[in-house]
Amino acid sequence: MSRLAALLILLALRSPASDYQIQANIRYDHHPETVLDIVQARAPALADRPGVVMFHAGGWVEGTKESILESFVLPFVEHGFVVANAEYRLAKSATAPAAVEDALKAAKWFRDHAQEYKVDPARILALGESAGGQLALMTGMLPESAKLGPVIKIAAVLDFYGVADVADQVSGPHPQPYAAAWIPEQPGRLDLALRMTPMTYVRKGLPPILAVHGDADPVVPYQQSVALIKALKAAGDQADLITVPGGQHGFNAEQCAKMWPEVFKWLKKHKVIQ
Repeated sequence: MSRLAALLILLALRSPASDYQIQANIRYDHHPETVLDIVQARAPALADRPGVVMFHAGGWVEGTKESILESFVLPFVEHGFVVANAEYRLAKSATAPAAVEDALKAAKWFRDHAQEYKVDPARILALGESAGGQLALMTGMLPESAKLGPVIKIAAVLDFYGVADVADQVSGPHPQPYAAAWIPEQPGRLDLALRMTPMTYVRKGLPPILAVHGDADPVVPYQQSVALIKALKAAGDQADLITVPGGQHGFNAEQCAKMWPEVFKWLKKHKVIQ
């Protein structure tokens, strides 16, 4: 067992919410970074449960799956989910579209191993924050014709202040250095940015999508989520936006306390949870 895996298990045992367990660093592909953690309740499952594959933030250039354990993973475990908390290749290892390819493979691995973890394959969500939100959106929205990797049916997408318009952050009005690092100068750069942009894949027949975004976000413009949800609705999809008043790029404890009940109410409305 690696030191990191041992640390994760120790944290689980020492946590006040020690009714969960972590199976750490399971390989879902052959790259060193392509590992995920399965986090679930310690009590045996009596029936198949909903699942969620999660992607951390960091602008495709930094961040770790461990960073979202407390903020995103545990709220879902407490609501009866099995979580696949995925790592993926960052720009220093491989630039776009590597992270998207990894996200698709992680989701497929989770679906393929659903029975092993007593997960209902018809109730697997994709969730991410910031750059991870873009990966979650791509996991739920990409068609096979995009030829970026295996596409599975996702029950719903939860996008927390994600990058819905990558091209905007590469060469548009809101450029960001992390986007430039993920999609550096190269022939066909704008075309690649558009291929990485969830807005490119808006069409009828997508899974329900919920965007959660603060209206004072200084990193990923709130308007990106507004435009995404508007476009999805216009296409005939089920899509909603939870606006966090005064929310920055991430939320404080008070904002989270108000947000989470709305998120789980939305999931109940879409029959992902009872």
